[in-house]
Amino acid sequence: MPQTMTMHSDVADTTTRPAIRKIAVADLRDVLRQGWDDFLAIPTPLIFLCLLYPMIGLVAARAAEGNDLVPLLFPLVAGMALLGPVLAVGVYELSRRRELGLPVSWLNAFDVLRSPALDSIVLVGCMLLAVFVAWLLAARMIYGLTLGSAPPASVGEFARRVFGTPGGLDLALLGNAVGAVFSIVVLTLTVVSVPMLLDRQVPVGLAIKTSIRAVLANPAAMLVWGVLVAAILVLGCLPLFIGLAVAMPVLGHATWHLYRRVVA
Repeated sequence: MPQTMTMHSDVADTTTRPAIRKIAVADLRDVLRQGWDDFLAIPTPLIFLCLLYPMIGLVAARAAEGNDLVPLLFPLVAGMALLGPVLAVGVYELSRRRELGLPVSWLNAFDVLRSPALDSIVLVGCMLLAVFVAWLLAARMIYGLTLGSAPPASVGEFARRVFGTPGGLDLALLGNAVGAVFSIVVLTLTVVSVPMLLDRQVPVGLAIKTSIRAVLANPAAMLVWGVLVAAILVLGCLPLFIGLAVAMPVLGHATWHLYRRVVA
């Protein structure tokens, strides 16, 4: 009987436009609390899901030392957040299983590889990868417009240009403004679409349209959510990126609960 109910639900999901609930900014506190509770209950995913972030950051810093990749060091690290909605899909699966009362261990994060939605999730991942590359190209262009085309000799020289020249202020202002645009686009397209693909058998187009509708229906809450995500990720980066081992899974779990709260 439960299997029959699930099949009916799947069919309905592919033909019905999901209803969107309105939420308040205050609801985000509950979403983060639920994300924290999930993290405490299933902390081990950080071993293979979130230590990847510190490794990428440290490798990028080492590779960028002393060559023309130095100006892209910050955009590389900051831009990883653009890929977060897909990279956190294993965390969504853990929250989904815990919500259903199923046994959960860190190994269940790999259940995504057997999900019927895997192809759709990969497609969204390719879309986000394209956005990530576009962001890096934009960052390179902004550097050329503000500080010139000549690469700095070292990270120290780059820091001197950024913090000690008028062009550095222009770089910071313009770079952050353009980065905010990229972040808003990714938030709008994915805030509920990736969890929805994992949760229901729906086309990618419907999932993305639902995400857009969710943002348009809750502009204030979604804007605050985006700011919270950015702030938590920045705090996670401060101690040599180690804090991301906590920040990333908590945000992943919280995103699942945000999806549940917004999409009826």
